Amino acid sequence: MNDWPEGWSGNNRGGYGHGSASAQPDGARVMRQVRRGPSAPPQGGVPQQPSYGDSYNDPYGDGYGNGPDQYGGGHNSDYNTGQVYGAGGPGAPGGHGGRGDRPAPDWRRRIKVTAITATVVLLATTIGTYFWADSKLNREVDLSKVIERPEAGEGTNYLIVGSDSREGLSDEQKKELHTGSADGKRTDSMMILHTGSNGPTLISLPRDSNVEIPTFVGSESGKTFPGTGRQVKLNAAYAEDGPELLVRTVEANTGLHIDHYVEIGFAGFANIVDAVGGVEIEIPKGGMKDTKSGANFEAGPQTLNGEQALAFVRTRYALAGSDLDRTKNQQKFLAALANQTATPSTVLNPFKLYPTMSAGLDTLIVDKDMSLYDLADMFWAMKGVTGGDGKSMNIPISGNSANGNLQWDTTKVKQLVEQLKNDETVTVSGN
Repeated sequence: MNDWPEGWSGNNRGGYGHGSASAQPDGARVMRQVRRGPSAPPQGGVPQQPSYGDSYNDPYGDGYGNGPDQYGGGHNSDYNTGQVYGAGGPGAPGGHGGRGDRPAPDWRRRIKVTAITATVVLLATTIGTYFWADSKLNREVDLSKVIERPEAGEGTNYLIVGSDSREGLSDEQKKELHTGSADGKRTDSMMILHTGSNGPTLISLPRDSNVEIPTFVGSESGKTFPGTGRQVKLNAAYAEDGPELLVRTVEANTGLHIDHYVEIGFAGFANIVDAVGGVEIEIPKGGMKDTKSGANFEAGPQTLNGEQALAFVRTRYALAGSDLDRTKNQQKFLAALANQTATPSTVLNPFKLYPTMSAGLDTLIVDKDMSLYDLADMFWAMKGVTGGDGKSMNIPISGNSANGNLQWDTTKVKQLVEQLKNDETVTVSGN
């Protein structure tokens, strides 16, 4: 006869559980790991009955051998050390369910992954921007049509033209910008920008400069037009046969090889200024007011929007030096625009960079060999003029010619061109 409580035997003292013949269900409360009391009856004696707290029938206990202890005394609870499930022993740190502490994050790996991801995103954005911007360039000017060209010198020479094209402007915009409604387009400003190892040099060519139209080949007809010694204003060359004849005329009258051609119209100019949030410029003493251009500025620092900027660079009748003073203002403003645009806040901010580039590239006309690298070189060189790394000037003028046009000082112009060809520091002064 088995004197042990029901379900207990000499080989199975853990209550209902593995191998139990009892019909009662197994339970964690009577598993061997949580049994309390002696492991075997005293030798030669009658087995002791379990005390309260050791049996699942204990009305005051929790069924895990804690019994009255949870209310203030008695046995220490092995359950609290994780022994109920056999995972809270010495092998489990802290005895918390066997999981142990979470491993420390691998910061070195995280930093490496983040750096790689940022590099890939930057590279993809750069490549995408390049192809997007390259597709926007209007490569309409074919300098291969220009004949009898002078030899190229050191450095790079850009002919930068601001045209009075009204293309893309509504009647209301023409009125707001004071552009008038003339058909076709003419050159409102012309500049030569030289870049090289001795800093950039920006040289304005007044539109009223007296030049000779040389022999040229028509850009559309392909027909040769022999030179007859005609003396005209420089902007007449553009009006007669466009960019190709303008480049031919500049090269023939200066002897300087033009490497690239860049042109922007009224609308594009105003849009770029608005895209960068306006450009700060210093208005000279006495202010500026011109009903024809729409300029009406007080003296002192001003932030000009697109409409105001266009009025500023077109004003001539309100200036004592007329066209010569206007070219100085054009240089001043373009350099300020480049200086403000070529900054980290614009270049590294896609919400500012893309609108600015789009506003300029949509209306920009360049030669067929112009690359984005060349365009960036031109832009940064213009910024260098403002930063004091270069020089800005008008082409030297000796007075007026017989027909009333501005006559270049041939001696100084020749010296200036030689310095540019050899990429030397420019020592010649202009007007």
